[in-house]
Amino acid sequence: MKKYILLFIAITLTTVSCKDEVVEKPKNLIERNKMVDIIYDLAILEAAKSQVSGVQTYPRATKFIKEKYKIDSLTFAQSTQYYASDLKEYKKMYDEVKERLNVESKKLNGGKPVKENLEEGIVK
Repeated sequence: MKKYILLFIAITLTTVSCKDEVVEKPKNLIERNKMVDIIYDLAILEAAKSQVSGVQTYPRATKFIKEKYKIDSLTFAQSTQYYASDLKEYKKMYDEVKERLNVESKKLNGGKPVKENLEEGIVK
């Protein structure tokens, strides 16, 4: 009888502890497609900022994102945390952003794909 009780307790604890969502869904979650757009814009802003030599006045990324998408930093942080809690889905989002960046790079590069040197972290 003790074995059955221990088995029941183990199954109950396993069922209760295995939730589908690790992070609770925020009330004001940014929709997935909009979040991909935000990540894309952040990548563009950071790339532009790193390519500039001399003094340029690019908008601060956070300020630009807040104004463009009409969100506050708490909403962005909570949504990022929620999406990042599912690593497979989060990777899919970043893969979408990478594909969009590749398409834009090809347009700017005369239709030629951009070659990446992954060992050195350099895009040629």
